[in-house]
Amino acid sequence: MKHARIRYQGDVHNVTVNDDHSVTLPNGETLAEQQVEWLPPAHGTVFALAINYADHAAELSFKAPTEPLAFLKSPSTLTGHNAVSVRPDNVDYMHYECELVVIIGKTAKNVKREQAMDYVAGYTVCNDYAVRDFLENYYRPNLRVKNRDTLTPIGPYWVDKEDVPNPHELTLRTWVNGELRQEGNTRDLVFDIPALIEYLSGFMTLSPGDMIATGTPEGLSDVVPGDEVVVEVEGVGRLVNWIVSEAGYEASLG
Repeated sequence: MKHARIRYQGDVHNVTVNDDHSVTLPNGETLAEQQVEWLPPAHGTVFALAINYADHAAELSFKAPTEPLAFLKSPSTLTGHNAVSVRPDNVDYMHYECELVVIIGKTAKNVKREQAMDYVAGYTVCNDYAVRDFLENYYRPNLRVKNRDTLTPIGPYWVDKEDVPNPHELTLRTWVNGELRQEGNTRDLVFDIPALIEYLSGFMTLSPGDMIATGTPEGLSDVVPGDEVVVEVEGVGRLVNWIVSEAGYEASLG
């Protein structure tokens, strides 16, 4: 089943998503995909992983890390499906990052990898944009690289764990204006989902609704205002958004 959070006529609803991407409100009313505002599909802390694909590490001429390189995402950086992401003015390089996101389903503390998948509720997709101009260290992306407003589209919905038989054998793809730019597979994760849950829950409590963005494979390229960017994780979802300029976005807000 596909679960989403949407805003319609000023109200936020938790809804189910149909095969044609229409949504069914709690009162039974069905709305088309374009009639609603798509919100991030879960509430909670967002954890992100740096250099968690072997091919991406090689792309950057780095060795794969020996322990997970995790950082947090602020709420203001999150946005939903069919939304815009703001490329800061006067920067040289901003790139997409297609990622599988794990949604935690129950409180997890000191979980061993053998039981870790019992704590997963389901999966969604995110595009963890990075503004590379401000990158000081690939191993520890700073706030100006990874926590800018609107630069983490996530969604459109999350799917139940049972609907994804093997999350470690999924193809990830990114298209820019219809051109395939990135393709990889979750089999190449440096630290798989059980390892990440064991690591994070070993020093902090994970709560229902927390999300773990598991990293991106190789194949990054610059995106500019006017670009349509589509990221897709096989069997999980397809997330669409558009790049706008900072000046244009501010003008649209009045």
